[in-house]
Amino acid sequence: MNDPTVNQSTFKPSAESTSPPLWLLAELTYRCPLQCAYCSNPLAFTRYQNELDSEAWFSVLRQARAMGAAQLGFSGGEPLIRQDLEALVREARTLGFYTNLLTSGVGLTAQRVDALAEAGLDHIQISLQAADPELAQVLAGSAKAHANKLAMAKAVKAAGYPMVLNVVLHRHNIDQIGELIALCDELGADAVELANCQYYGWAFLNRQALMPTREQLVRAEAETNRWRETLAARGRDMSLLFVVPDYFEQAPKACMGGWGSIFMTVAPDGAVLPCHSARELPMAFPNVKETSLQDIWYQSDAFNRFRGTQWMPTLCQQCDERDKDHGGCRCQAYLLTGDMNATDPVCQHSPQHGLLESLIAENAQSAPEQAPLIPRNARQSKQLQTKQLQSQGGSAAPSPRQTPELIYRQ
Repeated sequence: MNDPTVNQSTFKPSAESTSPPLWLLAELTYRCPLQCAYCSNPLAFTRYQNELDSEAWFSVLRQARAMGAAQLGFSGGEPLIRQDLEALVREARTLGFYTNLLTSGVGLTAQRVDALAEAGLDHIQISLQAADPELAQVLAGSAKAHANKLAMAKAVKAAGYPMVLNVVLHRHNIDQIGELIALCDELGADAVELANCQYYGWAFLNRQALMPTREQLVRAEAETNRWRETLAARGRDMSLLFVVPDYFEQAPKACMGGWGSIFMTVAPDGAVLPCHSARELPMAFPNVKETSLQDIWYQSDAFNRFRGTQWMPTLCQQCDERDKDHGGCRCQAYLLTGDMNATDPVCQHSPQHGLLESLIAENAQSAPEQAPLIPRNARQSKQLQTKQLQSQGGSAAPSPRQTPELIYRQ
């Protein structure tokens, strides 16, 4: 869809003007024992079965480090499913990366924590679903996961790591925020990220069921601030980061520090993405099996597509914030409008900003049970792919005039 307000030139920044990547996210697998309905993995994750093997990942790490990347995150899916994780950590340490493991904690044991520490892992972040095991079971689809997460959080701290916990907040657990913080305090956490759900992947599919009301957000942030005061009065050093959903903001974020600016994701099958949600877009992305990371970062159409400002709609090009927010999130613009070139609707100046105001107002009038959660699992993934193909008459990608949500909810 050609938008007359968008500069359609094929401008490509020179390699000299493009900074090297600083952050590499290694998505080792899309396999996961949990079924979280807010997962940011692609809906069609079952399509990508051919995971990179150990040697291919070693090559990725070496290439990225040679380019200048210094931070490395191992994620998934659940990265602990990979039996070569310790070997990958060891190689990353040898290369000089600062390494982070982003995990559900399922599959972790005290022995494996020790093995990862011995291999040189620098940091572990464990996710929690809820304050009580009953709700955690509903959200994760596992009866045992909650207890294991708590035990492994303690094991991580016992191994000498800071205890860093992440909680994805949404309509079903946000009213537990006081209990969640109390649980983290009791566990001895050093840092807690209270990250309100952002709507990509499975979270976008389940948006109606997950989106909190504005009143819930206000209460949750007030409770977080109350806890900050309580912790400070006790001399307790536990940082609390409260992340507001983009939909409730008035200005877009500088997504990933700007498209192709500092962040690079390598997906399980070797696709190289400017962010972990970029597969939402109707674009082709290069694969490290066929092209070097150097060429992908500096020369590929995919990574140059939204660099700089020439691609921006006139509205964004004329904005004083253009070099700060970089036009906002391309995935969010596409999912909300069907046009990846559009101004991010989070921006109060966007012609589509009213979409979000309407969504928030409509959602406040609905009960959570009106939109059952669709679990993130292989069966649902395959069913959604079949539905998408049927809706598009055999086409593998949504029409730019029909947003993905309309297709998947039909």
